[in-house]
Amino acid sequence: MLDLIWLLPTFSLLGFLSLVLTAGTLPKRIAAIIGAGSVGLSFAVAVIIAIQFLGSGEEYFVKEVWTWMSVGSLNAGFSFYLDGLSLTMMLVITGIGFLIHLYATGYMDDDPGFSRFFAYMNLFVAAMLMLVLGDNLILLYLGWEGVGLCSYLLIGFWYTNPENGYAARKAFVVTRVGDTSMAIGLFLLFAQLGTLNIQDLMYAAETQWAVGSGLAVAVSLLILGGAVGKSAQLPLQTWLPDAMAGPTPISALIHAATMVTAGVYLVARTHILFELAPTVQLLVAWIGLITLLMAGFTALTQSDIKRILAYSTMSQIGYMFLALGVGAWSASVFHLMTHAFFKALLFLASGTVILSLHHEQNIFKMGGVRKQLPVSFWSFLIGSLALTAFPFTSGYFSKDEILLAALELDGPGLWLWMGGVLGAFFTGLYTFRLFFVVFFGDNKGHEPTQEVGGWNMSWPLFVLMVGALLAGFIGLPLDAVFGGHGEEEHDVSALIHGIMIAAPLLGIGIAYLFYYSKTFSVDKLMASPLAKSLHKFWFSGWGMDALYNWLFVYPFLWLARINKDDLVDKLYAFVVVLSRAAHAMIVKTQTGYLRWYALSVATGLVLILTLGVLL
Repeated sequence: MLDLIWLLPTFSLLGFLSLVLTAGTLPKRIAAIIGAGSVGLSFAVAVIIAIQFLGSGEEYFVKEVWTWMSVGSLNAGFSFYLDGLSLTMMLVITGIGFLIHLYATGYMDDDPGFSRFFAYMNLFVAAMLMLVLGDNLILLYLGWEGVGLCSYLLIGFWYTNPENGYAARKAFVVTRVGDTSMAIGLFLLFAQLGTLNIQDLMYAAETQWAVGSGLAVAVSLLILGGAVGKSAQLPLQTWLPDAMAGPTPISALIHAATMVTAGVYLVARTHILFELAPTVQLLVAWIGLITLLMAGFTALTQSDIKRILAYSTMSQIGYMFLALGVGAWSASVFHLMTHAFFKALLFLASGTVILSLHHEQNIFKMGGVRKQLPVSFWSFLIGSLALTAFPFTSGYFSKDEILLAALELDGPGLWLWMGGVLGAFFTGLYTFRLFFVVFFGDNKGHEPTQEVGGWNMSWPLFVLMVGALLAGFIGLPLDAVFGGHGEEEHDVSALIHGIMIAAPLLGIGIAYLFYYSKTFSVDKLMASPLAKSLHKFWFSGWGMDALYNWLFVYPFLWLARINKDDLVDKLYAFVVVLSRAAHAMIVKTQTGYLRWYALSVATGLVLILTLGVLL
């Protein structure tokens, strides 16, 4: 069965082709079966392959389907590489992806673009699987650009709204900045090491480059540029909140469970390069920490239910980057896996709430809907507990590993740990602010008669609830990939454990006092000028969009205005004028008189002979 690994992206690709070539003419039931069923088949094959691979005792498996290109020393094929890391990723992509596709068959039922939606989703899954299974960086980059394209198509799915088109273009342009950085890194790797096969590349770098060498630093920085773009980390994080313009299942699949984790996968897959550049690896940790704190503060100020979850995603990926930066590779992938369960659960539950409340997304126009929306209530409660790392939920185990690994890092480890603990506090605060406002208190005018959604929307939520609670007990087969890094026993005091448990609980408690019991008044807290200024600053995403507007957008628009007549076009227009003038002069020589022509020939002959004699 391992030889059938090529079927994983093929099923979804065939689903995409079937839906595109029929151009929306298929009945919705057939389109739903193709859209969700193709990913379901991939998941079934992935489970069988995983069982056989884990039972074989092998550390890796390679399947070369065909040679894609062979030019000089460059040999790249459609070859798939299976080890503990790619196995984890393929199960997350196909498993969570299937649940989201199944949910979407109900969520998108009334949408006229039903077939087009699933075509894009299928193409995304195929591209994501090529990204994580490719054994060379060219195939990985093909999948990388594929998910970028699908992200653009899906964010702007409702393209008749100009704001959605703007959000799609913003995501495409910002991530292209990171993609360009990554492409330059690939060129440099091939020029220096002569291969783009990932395993050969890592071996060559480890044997040829010294720790801290300039090439290792340059390459790892360029790859990090690609990672921060795709995973929405500082400084290329501004696209993710606006990406919530797409339908909610898209937010769950692309912007919570899979695509935004591609940067984490890339750094983890090329971890040897970062180990050869310790300064860049530490930079990864600081980027993750700063991003998770910035996103946590910003989530506190948002009122749109999906934007709150979007900033939460940025924050949690920040924890994954923090783990990568301190060398806890396995802990980072572990948190990637648990996060996929509870964040997909929260996004899908928010979709049910939005539909049940007639497409309302402002949490302060909701309230008191726990009895009318029981499935959404329990989904949000379990997902929120896992997100805040409540003891013995999935998020508790993975975040605990990250923070302990940060604490044990020599040098800045204590500061990284303290920042991570502070981020956990804010996670508890903003998550249960959302939970209490939506499901408790007085209803603000949106009184749902019943919870929207049939079995195809409810069952994925039930499965994800179980995953959000129990995924922390899953052991990932990553020892052979990372050599056991991040899996050591942590010898820390009970006080340290107590602080890490207490931080998110304290955040939950403060949210309870402000938004449930109303012991303290938010309005009174926000009355001071300082509080209003901080709220405005954090709400804007720390002014990053405004900064980029001043640095890049406004100068570009200024250049466009002063160049509205296009100086380059003027140059070519001058060539045209010159050509027409020369043509007019030549036309005047065509008189029709034989004597004139004879004189012209004789004069030309004399000039040629003179030049021949002189030269």
